[in-house]
Amino acid sequence: MPKIDQARVLIMATNRFEESELFGPREILLAKSAEVALASPDMAEIMGTVHDQPGKKIAPDLTIAEAREADYDALLLPGGVGNPDRLRADSAAVALIKAFAGAGKPVAAICHAPWLLVEADVLRGRRATSWPSIRTDLRNAGAEVVDEAAVTDGNIITSRNPDDVAAFTAALIAAIEAR
Repeated sequence: MPKIDQARVLIMATNRFEESELFGPREILLAKSAEVALASPDMAEIMGTVHDQPGKKIAPDLTIAEAREADYDALLLPGGVGNPDRLRADSAAVALIKAFAGAGKPVAAICHAPWLLVEADVLRGRRATSWPSIRTDLRNAGAEVVDEAAVTDGNIITSRNPDDVAAFTAALIAAIEAR
C-alpha cells in the first residue's frame, strides 16, 4: 500500500477547467509530498475558469497521448464545464480513463468531470455524485446518484463542486493509500 508521499498522481485537463478543482487538490497532494503531473491534449498552457471567468494558467508536464496508466498510482479529473466536455470527445483521454479504471487504480472526478466517467462507461452499477445538472447523465449511464461531498465506490471517487475539494482530495488520498 503506497503512502501518499510515495504516490504519483496524474491530473488530466484542458482549457476551461474549474481553477479550484485543479489547483486545490494539486496543492494538497504536493504539500503531502506526492508527485503530481498534468497531462493535456498538447503542451500549450491551459487556462482555468472561476465560475466561467478567466482564471489562472498552468503548463502541462506531458500530453495525454504520452501519459501511461502504468506510470501513475491515480488519475484526477477536475471539472469546469468546458474541460470535461472537450476531453470526452478526445479518444486518447477516454482510453486513459478506461486504462486507470480497468487497472483498479483510483479515478477521481469532481463537479462536471464525471461526464468523462460516463463517456468511459465506468459508472454502471456504482454510487456517484456530480454537479446537479449532469446527474441525469450519470443515472442514464447506470450510476446510483447520491448527494454527498465525496463518494467512493471501489476505485471511483466523485464529488459535487468546488466547496467539496477538501473532502474530494481526502477521499482520493484514502483510496491511494488503501491500494
